[in-house]
Amino acid sequence: MICFSFSFKICQTTSKRVAERKVAKFEKNITRRGLNITGKNKMEPAHIVLALFAVLVIGSFIFQVVKMAINGGNNED
Repeated sequence: MICFSFSFKICQTTSKRVAERKVAKFEKNITRRGLNITGKNKMEPAHIVLALFAVLVIGSFIFQVVKMAINGGNNED
């Protein structure tokens, strides 16, 4: 109940039809919460950064192994 008090008191109640519509809208929304409707095959930025980091680490490892194989185990530049 919403009440406003000025020089006289007006009380306003929500109709049952409006309340049921609000409840139905809330229940419909609560089952859809957390779903990504726009696109499911979309890569998130965190996945892209993780993939780039993995490529960088693996590439650096392979580069060091090849460099060590060429130099015969000496790590002098």
